[in-house]
Amino acid sequence: MAALPAQRSKKLAAAAPHSPRRLPQQALYEQVAEKLRTRILSHTLGAGSWIDELALSAEFGISRTPLREALKVLAAEGLVTMKLRRGAYVTEVSDRDLTDVFHLLALLESDAAGVVARSATSAQLQHLDALHRDLEACAADRDRFFAANEAFHMALLEAADNRWRVQMVADLRKVMKLNRHHSLFKQGRLEASLAEHRALMAALKARDAARARELMGEHMANGQAASSLS
Repeated sequence: MAALPAQRSKKLAAAAPHSPRRLPQQALYEQVAEKLRTRILSHTLGAGSWIDELALSAEFGISRTPLREALKVLAAEGLVTMKLRRGAYVTEVSDRDLTDVFHLLALLESDAAGVVARSATSAQLQHLDALHRDLEACAADRDRFFAANEAFHMALLEAADNRWRVQMVADLRKVMKLNRHHSLFKQGRLEASLAEHRALMAALKARDAARARELMGEHMANGQAASSLS
């Protein structure tokens, strides 16, 4: 009789695979963070805007707990600023912020360009060249151009194969996007950016690491100048 509990346990264990527990594809707070991130980067929620937690909780049909967790994620990315006893606000980007962000981007992406010129595979260079052609093809559509430009820069970072640098640049570029409408929309900047990309692509193909680093540094400096709020 003492063996019955063990037999029962075996039967339950055998039945378990037929009713597996389904794990959530994405945590609720991550879904909320993505929704808010999209609104912030599209400027639907403008810089300096107060984030109404009660209104958003009602809109999304959630409690304030996952919303607050989402806001912590966005604060860590630099998109949201938490103010004591005042709540969360969309981050306002100053000239000093842009200077600091572009300085770091120039260091990280210039180094990545040198690494890619020196050690990327032929397949990786072909992929970058295809992304560059996409960039050329959509120059008349600025929204598509922004997306293609982002794809090129991130692909270059992936080819440089340093996951920490990829994550750092991804976060810095999110902050930069808060002010992106001040950059390529300036007269002549889009055309100049394309010319800079052409020169960079030529240096990468020529395996000229020093030139690739130099050109990426110039590209970032010119982007900073066009993004100035002053």
